[in-house]
Amino acid sequence: MENGITFDKAVGVSAGAAFGCNFKSHQTGRAYRYNIKYAKDWRFKSYRSLLLTGDLYGADFCYNELPNKLDIFDTKTFEEDPMEFYAVATDVDTGKPVYHLLTDCGDLDLKWIQASASMPLASRIVDINGQKLLDGGIADSIPLEFMEKKGCTKNLVILTQPLTYTKHQYKHFKAISAALHRHPALVEGLRQRPAMYNAQVAYVKVREAEGSAFVIRPPEPLNIPALEHDPENITRVYNMGRDLAAAKLRQIKDFLG
Repeated sequence: MENGITFDKAVGVSAGAAFGCNFKSHQTGRAYRYNIKYAKDWRFKSYRSLLLTGDLYGADFCYNELPNKLDIFDTKTFEEDPMEFYAVATDVDTGKPVYHLLTDCGDLDLKWIQASASMPLASRIVDINGQKLLDGGIADSIPLEFMEKKGCTKNLVILTQPLTYTKHQYKHFKAISAALHRHPALVEGLRQRPAMYNAQVAYVKVREAEGSAFVIRPPEPLNIPALEHDPENITRVYNMGRDLAAAKLRQIKDFLG
């Protein structure tokens, strides 16, 4: 944003949807700002929230209080910006990915972002017009092929894991599958997720080598938990990403032309 780089289309998965929407609303630093300010607020993220509301990340706080009252989301700019922005969620009944084009980041769009970022067991299933949805990363963790099918021939891919990372099966998969036994398609999606994710990483590497994808990935593991309450550690990871992007800025501009 600071360097005037724009895109025709973008897609975000889970946190990528929750944070990436700020790119279309042109709100530089907003995601970092509120993550720091409310890092220790139990309403934002906590086991207390999970016990009281059913969501590890408080749904009302994240998708109502924050965007509408505490750190207001610029829906007008979002709506007027011509870039198409999609959020990915997983259909609980089919285990398949669902892609939603966000138009104004009003209540319905925020519901789709919530669905995209709702982790199994750590969140309630999100119902949108009768469709039951959860974390988009289950069905499509790195939707590069989705963007290519949309006609994008040059894709900037932002990953959260280093080059050497390989995803393995969940340590407690049997317990997870038992807890979610009423949703067999979702359980199957979770079972297949490591293989799917690793195949997508391999596909990204192929496209990167061919020159049709430019990849920003951390040089080392981020070492930050989902419930990070320490502003210093959040800042460390934020600066890691920012410094990496700054170092590659010239290459990104050349790639995009």
